[in-house]
Amino acid sequence: MTEPDRMTASPRSLCPINLSLEVFGDRWTLLVLRDIVFAGKRHYRELLTCDEGISTNILADRLKMLVHRGLLTRSDDPAHKQKALYNLTERAIALVPVLVQVGVWGRRQLGADDELSRYAEALEDGGPPLWESFMDDLREEHLGAAARHQPPGHGPSFELAVERARTGGRPTDEA
Repeated sequence: MTEPDRMTASPRSLCPINLSLEVFGDRWTLLVLRDIVFAGKRHYRELLTCDEGISTNILADRLKMLVHRGLLTRSDDPAHKQKALYNLTERAIALVPVLVQVGVWGRRQLGADDELSRYAEALEDGGPPLWESFMDDLREEHLGAAARHQPPGHGPSFELAVERARTGGRPTDEA
């Protein structure tokens, strides 16, 4: 089945888990979203640098599908007209709690690398209030300040939570 056929094909069932997996249940889609959400990657070339080694054709296919499914928007980068800029939509930002739980499960059950687990650990420790604050930061970055649900500074700081997870709660030297 070709990509356009796959994007418009009828779902196998209307089960909510099936419908969700038809959007992001393949090997690469959640990793592309992970890199946009947690690493701040927004350009095609940046997304090619993932540790898992995604191929150019797979990345292009997943980005096209994510745009088609309404999880990303694609626009010209105002700083460099020959580059496309990918932004999360509200639909993708709503996946943050899912990404958190997948990360927490991988950290607990599969012995994930400590350094690579710092986001999952920080978000697990901070719970839903931190998730909401982080989601608001993503809204501002990808959708504009008016898309925030709460004003900046309302709720816990994601950056501070990650720093605490990285340092084991110890303050860092800022000298």
